[in-house]
Amino acid sequence: MLRCADGTLYSGYAADLEGRIRTHNAGKGAKYTRSRLPVVLAYSESFPDKSSAMRRECAFKRLSRTEKEAMIESAKTASER
Repeated sequence: MLRCADGTLYSGYAADLEGRIRTHNAGKGAKYTRSRLPVVLAYSESFPDKSSAMRRECAFKRLSRTEKEAMIESAKTASER
């Protein structure tokens, strides 16, 4: 999940996470992010295959903003331990 400069969150899947962020920040990413640059990585998960990643992205899109922020905060707290 990417956090855009205006604070909005953008979900997607990619095999090369850093490459995807570079692409977005170069203005070549999704139309949604082009007007909200720069973007930074806020949250990520790994999946064994593309179909699993796509299902998880669909689940992300159904979450409320509050639920997404809680996931991001939970992951941040876990990584600080």
